[in-house]
Amino acid sequence: MKRWLNILLIFLIIGSCDNYEETEPNGSSSQINVGTGFYSFNYEASNSNIAMDIHYHIPDADLSTMPILFVFHGGGRNAVEYRNSWIEEANNREFIVIAPKFSSTDFPRGDGYNLGNVFEDGDNPSTSTLNEEQDWAFSIIEPLFDDVKSQLGNTSSTYNIFGFSAGSQFAHRFVMFKPNARVNKIVASAAGWYTVPDANVEFPYGIDNSPIENIAPSSYFTKNMTIQIGTLDNDPNASALRRNAIVDQQGNNRFDRAFYMFNTSKIIAESLGETFNWQIIETLGNNHNNREAVEQAAQILGL
Repeated sequence: MKRWLNILLIFLIIGSCDNYEETEPNGSSSQINVGTGFYSFNYEASNSNIAMDIHYHIPDADLSTMPILFVFHGGGRNAVEYRNSWIEEANNREFIVIAPKFSSTDFPRGDGYNLGNVFEDGDNPSTSTLNEEQDWAFSIIEPLFDDVKSQLGNTSSTYNIFGFSAGSQFAHRFVMFKPNARVNKIVASAAGWYTVPDANVEFPYGIDNSPIENIAPSSYFTKNMTIQIGTLDNDPNASALRRNAIVDQQGNNRFDRAFYMFNTSKIIAESLGETFNWQIIETLGNNHNNREAVEQAAQILGL
């Protein structure tokens, strides 16, 4: 009987935790407050308004100059979990965590999120399926930054980014597709694969036949972006890891693909005579765990 009571207690605890994540104390309004919660942010797309849940953690300190970190979730669309993984660092270092949820309803599949909703079908880019820039998922970040600043009386001129897994795909493409964004430092951690800034390879694996094929490469090569990858993130059969003849040219696992992205980009930048401010850093012993990447990422970002 005692064993069954213990099992029941475990289920009750798990259920309570799940319920807490679904109904946070400081949410369901258009206002953001000190503490931990979420609020609804309305974004005006070309043909509709999108109401996004923005999960946040704001330490109780001077908000006027507090740095702002955007955290981009993985393919599980689990913004709460990603926000929570940064709370301890945010409290210790005093910075604001903003984790927008890109729902599968408004940003379906990898086309809508990982690839930024640039094309209706990112694997088959064409002028007829190119979405208006206002409808790109990438286009939400700048007005969201302004909204957070306005509500909190924050005077930051720039923000930082951390993205993990699918969020890392979003992050590194954001850097390339939004050259005028007010982003300071970026950590793109453990992406499954990359859009390499190679004009000889078609999007989504390169930039040929994409809106950025003719922009100045300096706009993204000069950004302070770090590719972060776990030393054990090398499973070629990892769940949801894209595999095909084209993407496998980057390598057959996340570790090799991270170094392919960095090394190839460095070669391209040098061949063009461009300044190259990217770096790559390994996380010792991490296979593919968001929480294990956070401490090192916070140090890289200098928050």
